[in-house]
Amino acid sequence: MSDHNKSNPPSAKSRVEKRKQAQKNQTKPKKKGIWKKIFITLVALFMLAVVAGGITVFAIVQSSPELDSDKLILTQGSEIFDQNDQSVSMLNSSENRINIDYADIPDVLEDAFLSVEDVRFREHFGMDMRRFFGAVLANITDGFGAEGASTITQQLVKNLFLTDEKRLSRKIQEAYLAIQLEQKYSKDQILTMYLNQIYLGGGVYGVELASQRYFGKSIADLNLEDAALLAAIPRRPSFYDPIQNPENAESRRNVVLSLMEQHGKISSEEATAAKEVPIADQMNPTEFESYPYEAYYNFIMSELENIDGITLTDVYNSGLKVYTTLDVGAQEHLEEVLASDDYIAHFPDNELFQAGVSVLDTQTGAIKALGSGREDTGYQLGLNYATDIKRQPGSTIKPILDYGPAIEHLQWSTGKILNDKPTTYNDRDQTPVNNFDRRHLGNMTMREALGRSRNTTAIQALQEVGVDKAAEFARGLGIDTGNEDEPMHESYGLGGFTNGISSLDLAAAYAAFGNGGTYTKPYAIRKVVFPDGRELNLEPETHKAMEDYTAYMITDMLKSVVTASYGTGGSANVSGVPLAGKTGTTNFTPEQIEEHRYPDGAVPDSWFAGYSSRYSIAVWTGFEKRDDTTYLANADERRVPQHIFREMMSYLSADIDTPDFQMPDSVVRVGVERSTGLLPSPFTPSSEIIQELFVRGTEQTQVSEKFVDIEAPSGVRAVYQEDQDQIIVTWNYPQDLLDDVNFEVRLSINGGSNETVQQSNDMQYIYSNPEPGSTYEFSITAEYEGETSDPARASVEIPDAIEEEEPEPEEENVEEDTEDNNDEDQTEDGNGDDSGEDTGSDENEDDNGGEEENNNEGTRPEDEEQEEDIETEEE
Repeated sequence: MSDHNKSNPPSAKSRVEKRKQAQKNQTKPKKKGIWKKIFITLVALFMLAVVAGGITVFAIVQSSPELDSDKLILTQGSEIFDQNDQSVSMLNSSENRINIDYADIPDVLEDAFLSVEDVRFREHFGMDMRRFFGAVLANITDGFGAEGASTITQQLVKNLFLTDEKRLSRKIQEAYLAIQLEQKYSKDQILTMYLNQIYLGGGVYGVELASQRYFGKSIADLNLEDAALLAAIPRRPSFYDPIQNPENAESRRNVVLSLMEQHGKISSEEATAAKEVPIADQMNPTEFESYPYEAYYNFIMSELENIDGITLTDVYNSGLKVYTTLDVGAQEHLEEVLASDDYIAHFPDNELFQAGVSVLDTQTGAIKALGSGREDTGYQLGLNYATDIKRQPGSTIKPILDYGPAIEHLQWSTGKILNDKPTTYNDRDQTPVNNFDRRHLGNMTMREALGRSRNTTAIQALQEVGVDKAAEFARGLGIDTGNEDEPMHESYGLGGFTNGISSLDLAAAYAAFGNGGTYTKPYAIRKVVFPDGRELNLEPETHKAMEDYTAYMITDMLKSVVTASYGTGGSANVSGVPLAGKTGTTNFTPEQIEEHRYPDGAVPDSWFAGYSSRYSIAVWTGFEKRDDTTYLANADERRVPQHIFREMMSYLSADIDTPDFQMPDSVVRVGVERSTGLLPSPFTPSSEIIQELFVRGTEQTQVSEKFVDIEAPSGVRAVYQEDQDQIIVTWNYPQDLLDDVNFEVRLSINGGSNETVQQSNDMQYIYSNPEPGSTYEFSITAEYEGETSDPARASVEIPDAIEEEEPEPEEENVEEDTEDNNDEDQTEDGNGDDSGEDTGSDENEDDNGGEEENNNEGTRPEDEEQEEDIETEEE
């Protein structure tokens, strides 16, 4: 039974139940395996995202701009310093700033910026992770861009290498470049670059220029509230502009002060005290004029361009420090003199009238001031009337081309007797050399000939020494006298240049006379300092241009021009200041007079050049172009250069000692006898002792040539007789001489030209029907056998008519009033030689009655432009 039970198989029911249970077990899910799969899947997706993100980030990083070190050198226009090393201005660049070094940054300014911009700046590696995760959270909750996490380093690379757009790619590049920058540069360097680069409103970049703009002081002088105010601006420069929006700026400033207190940079007492300061008390706004001294700056720019190794890019972007010879006080005064009527009473009433003025240090050649025109044009590198305008110099050239070479090579004394007699050029036609008054005064010393500016004696001196030696002498003084293709002609000796010279050329040449014969090429730049600290010191070019005796003897004669009774520069004299100087005027060509119908005696240019032992000043006045209205009409307008010179020399010489010129050992002053007895009775022979200069070893005790002084008329009176409507002019003269002399009467109306109206031995002249309201000036000279006395003068003003008649055409009055020459200032005439050489004229006046005017004769314009620069005189 037991065996049977072992072999008996399980029942069918039990097998079916087991099968169903197995199937049930197979279909029941395994929860643990599913979660595992989910985890694996998520890990895979994360890794894929990381890989994809990494690839994306890598691509973004790869497309980042290079960390170009050149861009870290922030553009800065050249900074200009004056003669005292004081910063006076900056030239415009793409961004207006003054770069500083880390050593220049005061602690209070660093603390202010770090407190508000990047308090852990000294600790992070370019990114502040604490700020970063805080910003990420804010961006998730409030949207991308809700809060920035940029460090100072990131801000710097964003501003220099990236854009301001809020994109993830830009933030990635910003972080990458910031980390790179931190690896290449120190924290001090990065902070310095940031403070130089940051925009602080008002067109100003960098903390130094901003400090000067808002507070009128350098960052070295900032106090706590000033530093906090600067640090307040960068977040929103326009909104927090302390000038435009002071309330906003003050509120933000106080936030910065609170942050400084919070981070332990200042105490609560300091913060409270600073917050109580009204922002108005902090402000001292300074307007920057980038081109304040236009004429001077234009010359600086041209000088910089000629320095090897300096480009225009360097000038405008590299932050050069340019140390100049500028005298700010002199420059500002010169500009005021030219721009206003407060100093000069007789500026021409013509808006086209211009002036060029150059002021140099006599001893060093340093340019102290330059004046170009009556007002600034606003143009950088525009036409500079002081240095660019080239005009014929008139009689101002006589010391340089005529008398200077004669002393240098022939050792003439100042008492050398010259004969003012009919003289011709050594040309084919023997063209006459004319004096302004068409007269000849006979024998006179070289001193008097220069003082009276006689043309004949000047050309005689030039002919005696020779054109070649004279030209060489002038070239030694920086004066262009032509070349082999177009050599100098004798008419240059009266100022008849082909191309002319500038006021700067003339001032430098005259300075050599005042500096013992040493010529220095005028300069405005002393040194240039590059951003890397390199210094370029510029030594002035100097050389010996003449012997010291020549320089001193010319100077002594030019002193007579401004002090002697016959001198022509009396209007330029400054009391108490030893001065030497010369006047000059040029004339229109006959063709120009005919084309433009200039009134009689009108002239295009007037000059004065002079110097003391300290300063040399040359003044040109005239017009840039020729038209019907561009002329100097009368003596007052021609004297303007003398008045400008006097005003500038008075200003420069005030409150300083100006020593007289020192006579060198090579010169001796000798008293010589001047005889006056060649003419027959009734002129009784006589003599006098005069003091003249000689080159040592050539002195003599008596002037060998003799000449006569003719007595001038006395007691000249001009009386208007209303009932007869006439002017009666009378004078006196010794009765025993009347049979031997004639009297020449010359008339000038309203300061116009002098015209001869009578030549006879009568001692009376009558002028009928004078014009009401006009001034009539009469000049009477005595003449004997070609010799002429000094003039005696009298004037009378005709009262206006009581009953007003129908007015005559205004043009007639203008014509009469603009007649140019009077006894004190007349235009000399002459003709050029057959070579067609250009000539200028020179007219000069003396308040004490001296006359001078030189004409340069002939015209040779090569083209229309050149013709505008060539003034000659008509005969």
